[in-house]
Amino acid sequence: MTAIHRMEIPVPFAVETVNVFLVEGETLTLIDTGTNTEEAKKALESQLGALGYKIEDIETVVITHHHADHCGLLNTFSEKVKIIGHPWNEPWITQNAEFLKRYHEFFKETALQFGVPAAFLNGEALLTTKTLKYSCNRSLTHTVREGDRIDSLPGFTVIETPGHASTHISLYRESDGILIGGDALISHISSNPILEPPYEGQTERARPLLQYNQTLKRLSEMNISRILSGHGEDVLNMKQLIETRLQKQETRAFKVLELLKEKPMTAFEVCVKLFPVLYKEQLPLTISETVGQLDFLAYNQQVMIDESSQQLIYYAK
Repeated sequence: MTAIHRMEIPVPFAVETVNVFLVEGETLTLIDTGTNTEEAKKALESQLGALGYKIEDIETVVITHHHADHCGLLNTFSEKVKIIGHPWNEPWITQNAEFLKRYHEFFKETALQFGVPAAFLNGEALLTTKTLKYSCNRSLTHTVREGDRIDSLPGFTVIETPGHASTHISLYRESDGILIGGDALISHISSNPILEPPYEGQTERARPLLQYNQTLKRLSEMNISRILSGHGEDVLNMKQLIETRLQKQETRAFKVLELLKEKPMTAFEVCVKLFPVLYKEQLPLTISETVGQLDFLAYNQQVMIDESSQQLIYYAK
C-alpha cells in the first residue's frame, strides 16, 4: 500500500498548524503546502529531510482548496512540478486582480444588504483577502472535478466537498476507506463556511453552510475508516462527529430563530447578538456564520425575508 506521511507545518493563524501529506508512490506527491512564510518553508524542508527527501524531489502538488495555509508555498516548487486542484482555485492562487476587485465589490454589496454599517466598509474589517499575503502566485497545471483520478495517486478518487470553500476537494481511497480530507472535517474545531462571490457561470452567491451540511451528510454515508484531516489529529469517529456537528449547527440555528421571534432583524443585527465582541475583529467570519444560519432557516422555511428595501429583513415564521 502507498505510504502516506503527515507533516505538521506552523502557520500564522489561530489554528497554529496545518497538516500536509507526502504520498510515496512511483513519484512523490504532496497534498497541501502550508503558508508562504519562511517558518513554514523551513518546517517543510526539515520534515521532508527526515523522510530522506528534498523539496526538489516532489513532482506533483495537489491542493484541497484555495486558503493560504493549504496553498501558500506553491511558489517554492519548480515550474516542472504539476499543480493540481479544483478549477475555481485559479483566480485565488494567481491573485487575479479582476477577480479580487469583483470579490471586494461582491462583499461590499452583500454587506450592505445584510445591514452592515457603512463605517465598516471603509476599513479592512471586511477584507478576508488580508490572508493573501501568505498565499502564492501560481497557476494550476491540471484541474480536477468530481470523480476524476490523479495519475500519481493510484486508487484515489477526487470528490468535491464544498462548504468551507467552494474550491474544496477531498481524495478517497475506497479499498481501505482513507479520505485525505483537507478542512472538510476537523476533529477539534468546526470548519467555518465562508461567503464567496459567484464564480464564472454563476449568477448568485453560494449558500456555504447548506453546501457544508450536504458534504457532511454525504461523507457520513460513505465507507470511510479514517480521515486524514488538514488540522489536528486523524478523524476516526467520523459518523459520530458528523452527527454531533450537525446537531450543534441546528442548535445555533434555533438560537437565531429565537432572536428573530423577539423582533425582525438584519443579518448584521443578528451577528452582533451572536458575536457581541468578535464581530468587530472578525466580521467576515462572523457575518458568514450568521448568514449561514439564516440561509439554513430560510431553506427550512422557518424565516421569511423582506426584500422590499436595500437591506434584507429576516422575520421568524
